[in-house]
Amino acid sequence: MAFHTVRFPLGVALGARGGPERATDVITLASGREERNSRWAQSRRRYNAGYGVKSRADMAAVLAFFEERRGRFHSFLWRDGLDFSSNGTETPTPFDQPIGGGDGETLTFQLSKTYGASFDPYVRPITKPVAGSVRVAVAGTERTTGWSVDALTGVVTFDTAPAAGAAVTAGFLFDVPVRFDTDRLDIELTSFEAADAPSIPLIEVRE
Repeated sequence: MAFHTVRFPLGVALGARGGPERATDVITLASGREERNSRWAQSRRRYNAGYGVKSRADMAAVLAFFEERRGRFHSFLWRDGLDFSSNGTETPTPFDQPIGGGDGETLTFQLSKTYGASFDPYVRPITKPVAGSVRVAVAGTERTTGWSVDALTGVVTFDTAPAAGAAVTAGFLFDVPVRFDTDRLDIELTSFEAADAPSIPLIEVRE
């Protein structure tokens, strides 16, 4: 198996359905009270791309993509139409997300996105930033040189470690690493120029 740095057909992806999933055990006690346990530290996203297929051309593109990925075998990039940016827009800024603090020694920082603020914020590692979209700031000043980012891991590496106490922030666009969650496509040609694929399940690949 391998990771292919190619994005699922965008026109189909934007019409898909899906979102994050968690695994929570809920035990109801004799008193009626509940005990809950979260089994996953990180959420996992699922999508159904079948809703995005609107034409025979869409289905042909998905079919070719599916065959090249060998069904569930190879993973690839997916654009989540709702959640693909550090600030929710197409234009990230270098101040969107905190990704760490300087200590005068650390050179590497993982891109991440924080959800929520008041009660129990969730910090999601971002491992597939879009090439050329990442912007970085240290202590409130954007850095245009002196750093690099790995597009396959989302790790930012500085040439010189940020000073102790300096906030490190970043902005970026990103994709989700996924694979098909089926080895079979069930395609129906509804007319000469139309096709219907009731279910094309995709699942996020944890890294």
